[in-house]
Amino acid sequence: MKNAMILFAFLISSLHLSAQNEPGVKFGLKAGLNYGDNGKIEIRDLTNAGSNIISEDANDKIGYHFGIFLRGNLTENFYLKPELQYTKNSSSYSFDNRKLDYDIQKLDLPILAGVRVLGVFHVFGGPSLQYIVENELDDVRLGDVKNDFTVGLQFGAGIQIGPINADIRYERGFSDNEAEAIDSASGNSIRVDSRPNQFILSLGIDL
Repeated sequence: MKNAMILFAFLISSLHLSAQNEPGVKFGLKAGLNYGDNGKIEIRDLTNAGSNIISEDANDKIGYHFGIFLRGNLTENFYLKPELQYTKNSSSYSFDNRKLDYDIQKLDLPILAGVRVLGVFHVFGGPSLQYIVENELDDVRLGDVKNDFTVGLQFGAGIQIGPINADIRYERGFSDNEAEAIDSASGNSIRVDSRPNQFILSLGIDL
């Protein structure tokens, strides 16, 4: 986690310097909230030949993100906007009078293409590359996720007034990506789907 944050700080300074020397390119900071969940949790009783499968959908919870972006104007109304952000996703699972919270910390790199509409409004979309730094499930020692790097999709709409911009977007993970563990309390096998399924509200400022 420490190495990831050092790299994050280095990229902030590098991108800021690059944007200052390129006309038509804006560097900015952003932060906001995520609301949604990850995928299902599956629990198997290993003492009973892997039977008694519990499969429960996640409950939505609020997470957060913060990061940086570059916005390059290709034409008057069309732009490209790569972003780099640290994200914490949260969801929970309720079953058998038990509740488990699941947290994922990751670095996201959305690469968005956008079109300006009526001056201040814009719509956008594109792939989101994700690197999972850490995942935690209450009272359970999870193994690493199957794939540290995954790909998702983001699309949404926003408004830009002067240097201030705000947007709302939807994100969905494409790739199957699970973490597995053995619950020390029960001896059961636990499998958690780490794909995001969430709405994201962001506020940014051009520097």
